[in-house]
Amino acid sequence: MLEIFSLKGRSAFITGASRGLGRAMALGLAKAGAHVTLAGRDIAKLDESVAAIRAIGGTADKVAFDLTDPGSAAAAVAGTLKSQGRLDILVNNAGINIRTAFMDATMAQWNQVMDTNLTATAVLTREALGPMLKQGHGRIINIGSALSLVGRERMTSYVASKHAIAGFTKSIAAEFGRAGVTCNCIAPGYFNTEINTAVMGNTGFVKNVSDRTTLGRWGEPEELAGAVVFLASDASSYVNGHVMVIDGGLTAAFVLPAA
Repeated sequence: MLEIFSLKGRSAFITGASRGLGRAMALGLAKAGAHVTLAGRDIAKLDESVAAIRAIGGTADKVAFDLTDPGSAAAAVAGTLKSQGRLDILVNNAGINIRTAFMDATMAQWNQVMDTNLTATAVLTREALGPMLKQGHGRIINIGSALSLVGRERMTSYVASKHAIAGFTKSIAAEFGRAGVTCNCIAPGYFNTEINTAVMGNTGFVKNVSDRTTLGRWGEPEELAGAVVFLASDASSYVNGHVMVIDGGLTAAFVLPAA
C-alpha cells in the first residue's frame, strides 16, 4: 500500500530549497525516491542541502538563479529537462516578506514581494507545464500560507500575494486537470525557520502564537515533508485545486489561553 507514495523515477524541481521549509520538503521528496533539483540564490546553502540529501542516499543537484528573471527561470527548467529527461513535480516554495505599515510601504517593496511570491510562481509553472503536458502527468505544488486565508496587519503585500497563490492554484487546477496535471497548495502556519528569525526573537510573540494554536506550539520544518510527498505522489491522484492548511490548528479554531 505504501508504494502509492513512492516517487521513484520521478524528477522534482523545488525553489527556495537552500534552507527552512524548502530544504525539509526537498529531503522528503528525496526520501520518497525522487531526484530533486534544488533552486535558490545562495550556492553555499544549496550545496549544504544537496549534501544532506546525498547523505541519506538520495540524489540531487542544484541550480542557482534569480527567481524574478524569467529568462533564468526558463533556463533552469530546461537544464533539469536536459539532465533528467523529464519533470514530474514542481514545488513553488520561494518567497519573501517585507513587514511594514501599509502607509509606509513603497511601491518598490510591493513589486518586490509580488515579483518573487506570485509572478515567479506563474513563470515557473508555465515553464513546467510544457513537459508535463507532453507526458500527460505532472504535479504542481504551490506554497501559500495560513495568511492565504486570513489577513494580518503590517504584511499587506505578503498577505495579498499568498491569497493570490491560492486563487492561482485553483485556476491552474481547473485548466489542466483533464490533461493529467494537478495543482495544489500547501498553506503553512508558523514554523521554526530562518524566515521567522526576526519574530522568534520576541518571546512574547512566540508564546502568543503557541497559545492561540490548538496544538500549543510552532511547527518544525520536517512536519511539512509528508504533505508534499502526498501531493507529489499517486496517493493524491484525485486531489486537485486544494489548499491544504498545515498550521497546527491556528486558523481552525478561536483559541484563548486557558489562563
